[in-house]
Amino acid sequence: MFRCDSADTVIDHQAAGCLCHSPYFARINSILDTKFSRRALMAGAGALGIAAVLPKAARAAIPAAPQKPVLITNIRLFDGKSAQLQDVQSAGDAPPADVLVIDGRGRTLMPGLIDAHWHTMMAALPLAIMMTADVGYINLVAAEEANRTLMRGFTTVRDMAGPSFGLKRAIDSGLVPGPRIYPSGAMISQTSGHGDYRMPYDIPAAMNAPLNRGEVLNGGVIADGVDQVLKRTREQLMLGATQLKLAAGGGVSSHFDPLDVSQFTEAELRAAVDAAENWGTYVAVHAYTPRAIQTSLRAGVRCIDHGQLMDEDTAKMIADKGAWLSLQPFLDDEDANPHPEGSANRAKQIEMSAGTDTAYRLAKTYKLKTAWGTDTLFDAALAKKQGKQLAKMTRWYSPGEVLMMATSTNAQLLAMCGPRNPYNGKLGVVEAGGFADLLLIDGDPLTNLALVADPEKNLKLIMKDGRIYKNTLTA
Repeated sequence: MFRCDSADTVIDHQAAGCLCHSPYFARINSILDTKFSRRALMAGAGALGIAAVLPKAARAAIPAAPQKPVLITNIRLFDGKSAQLQDVQSAGDAPPADVLVIDGRGRTLMPGLIDAHWHTMMAALPLAIMMTADVGYINLVAAEEANRTLMRGFTTVRDMAGPSFGLKRAIDSGLVPGPRIYPSGAMISQTSGHGDYRMPYDIPAAMNAPLNRGEVLNGGVIADGVDQVLKRTREQLMLGATQLKLAAGGGVSSHFDPLDVSQFTEAELRAAVDAAENWGTYVAVHAYTPRAIQTSLRAGVRCIDHGQLMDEDTAKMIADKGAWLSLQPFLDDEDANPHPEGSANRAKQIEMSAGTDTAYRLAKTYKLKTAWGTDTLFDAALAKKQGKQLAKMTRWYSPGEVLMMATSTNAQLLAMCGPRNPYNGKLGVVEAGGFADLLLIDGDPLTNLALVADPEKNLKLIMKDGRIYKNTLTA
């Protein structure tokens, strides 16, 4: 067992060169302290991820680390890698005296969920407020939503545009509860593209025009030409982006770009890819149409987010390139992002969602590496339905396939950021050496995936980094 200063000692461990509060230390301690067997699953007290280097009062925002290992007995296990449950029963012997025992009573233990297309800063606030509110207010709302995200069982998210760097730091340091964040930073867009939220009266812009509101917030930045793309992508990498996101085609929520348009030239996209690869990571693009997707793939883009309007040739190209498809279950139903009836945005939404069934069919036909995410924007009520959006995936896949997608498969996508990965440990699986991100669900989600749609009722235990954020069971 590795030891360090008292948790009450306020020191800068990183500056001191100490590894005790680093993810590396968490992995070592998890291997030393965690006991894993067919009889019981023990989440070691040492498997805690990044511990807080904060005053004692500030650390009260997140649960204290268990003072002894946690032994979860009598469970059925979904390990994230197999679409079948394993029975993990107690041996009947008295448990060791130095562990905290939680009797699962036949419930299902599974890894924490991963949303591969989340907007940490923009999920819960209407667009009008995002564009006008004080940045302090925006961060406070986002922090509260991050806590709710964790309470829905999502222990990790890939943030696909928004100024989430500060909130990520606050979560990692233990200041506020929330999921791990893999941040993209600002979405990079061409003039008139999906990330250009200026009004027509702002056009034409002076050559020395100040940054617009979206750029000031670092929600989206505009870049035209190879040189500007290089500058803006390098800025996001400097801020801590784990991957880059560019808008390669028209969008639904943006007001002035038709859905069918392609955005950025191949040379501009290649510049972003070169910048990302120099940092050991990759570029993901917002793209729906065959032209936008194919131009991106030729430029070396490794992940297509959306793709609802792709055709068969495009699916073949994604497969041939070995690229990822990060697809969302967009349907024209009660869970669609709200747009006024009769508006241009609503028309684009109907056109886009009509292609969702085809996109999933092509993804399955060509065995594409397919990730799952929600892409919820500007609506707190929809953000609450994060689990429902996952359950909706049974329209195309079995419950086991869906859960593997939202755990171990999504974790593979996250790992593509290579040396930019801020969390050095295994995500999306339940195994020795992995992060102790665990959910105990009341029922069998491989039979009834709708259980994840009501996390308040059905999630009895939520752990992240070995810390217990929710426990309605008797220990």
